[in-house]
Amino acid sequence: MLFFTSFMFFVGVAYYRPTAGDVPIPLWPLYADSAVAVALGTLSLLTLVPTVLDGGDVADAPMTRPLAYLHTVAFVWLVQFGLWPLVSLNLAFEAYLAAPDAWIYYWGVIGTHLPFAGLALLFPTFGRTTRGALILAFVLVTCNLIVDYGLGYHPPLLYEPGIGLAALTLGLGLFAVWLASQSFDRLERD
Repeated sequence: MLFFTSFMFFVGVAYYRPTAGDVPIPLWPLYADSAVAVALGTLSLLTLVPTVLDGGDVADAPMTRPLAYLHTVAFVWLVQFGLWPLVSLNLAFEAYLAAPDAWIYYWGVIGTHLPFAGLALLFPTFGRTTRGALILAFVLVTCNLIVDYGLGYHPPLLYEPGIGLAALTLGLGLFAVWLASQSFDRLERD
């Protein structure tokens, strides 16, 4: 899994690199959302390495409040941006299938992003959440929406996104936060 997430991180960085110069550096984490999703996923998985190396079960991995925040935000980002290409590319289905490299622009993007959501579904087996972590995830979803559609720093697409994609992106983010709240056990003393 660490190999997969590391590979996907570098694929994401390569995707965003040509346009990153147009985006202010402090906004990069909200602009390069797919790369950030797999980076957060990788960090979450790395927290399990000591437990696994000691022969322990991942469900018994130590849990702290900062780890609950990391696992929750990673889960939300992976779910939201694992599903986002399915929505965004299908809004302009014809444009993507007519593109010279349609197999990359459509099938490749969807095929590489859907596993993000599957990966996220593993996180509740070893992670926990808190009310604060869920609130932070909601705030980040909202900030990402503002950066992408309010400021116009959305990921490169073959069409100009409008209010429809912004609304669907918000819906995906809210769904991801809700799913996190339903999937994770709560850290004691929430």
